[in-house]
Amino acid sequence: MSNIVPSIKKRHIMALAESGKRIDGRGLTDMRKLEIRTNVLDKAEGSATVKLGDTYVIAGIKFEIGDPFPDIPNEGVISVNAEFLPLASPTFESGPPDERAIELARIVDRAFRGAKMINTQRLCIIPGKKVWIVWVDIFILDHCGNLIDASALASLCALMTTKMPRTEVIENEVKVLNEYVPLPISNLPITITLAKIGDKLFVDPSLDEEEVMDCRISVAFVEKNGQEHICAMQKGGPGILTPEELMRAVEIAKVKSQELRKIVLSGGE
Repeated sequence: MSNIVPSIKKRHIMALAESGKRIDGRGLTDMRKLEIRTNVLDKAEGSATVKLGDTYVIAGIKFEIGDPFPDIPNEGVISVNAEFLPLASPTFESGPPDERAIELARIVDRAFRGAKMINTQRLCIIPGKKVWIVWVDIFILDHCGNLIDASALASLCALMTTKMPRTEVIENEVKVLNEYVPLPISNLPITITLAKIGDKLFVDPSLDEEEVMDCRISVAFVEKNGQEHICAMQKGGPGILTPEELMRAVEIAKVKSQELRKIVLSGGE
């Protein structure tokens, strides 16, 4: 019985897709309704919530002074973590992050690094000794599909509103001042995820679609000189994408990234 229900659901989704429709009424390249709110946490240096359909995610930013990595002694550190709260889905359990949470955090982190979003050299306080560590914490509040795009967007918007504490160095001692400056951000990575079901590609897959998808592909873009360029890519799931399907997915994702970038730059409206 456990295999019959997903099989029926998959056939239904594929049949609708033949006429360009989806079970929630969207077209194959349509995203769900998007709502963005920023500065929602008083005790965080930056924060944002994203509702993508009924998927609900919050991201918060905190700073900590720490040691640099030995191979990049003059650069600060960015650390992305994700927590799947049990209240968000019956499939989530309390305890240490599982492989899904780890994968999600890595995909978001990879887009930031690939885009060179933050000028990490400006996070250096004492070269080779002390730097700022930027903690990006993602919490899944309601899982209704496509946690990747919702989490990437919440993290991006939280970082865009983040204020970094100023410091003063006196005789190799760091003093944190009660003054704040914007985080040194250069580029804005936009991540778009598509699910492959049968021979069709679905933008912003719902939970029903994710449960029967063959695989998914997440593509992050950064804008340079008015053009969208790929800065990160991640495939998930056991299925395969042909070269033609991959190119089609990238082209669709590029168009959607441009649309989403306009929304982000307009303040989420």
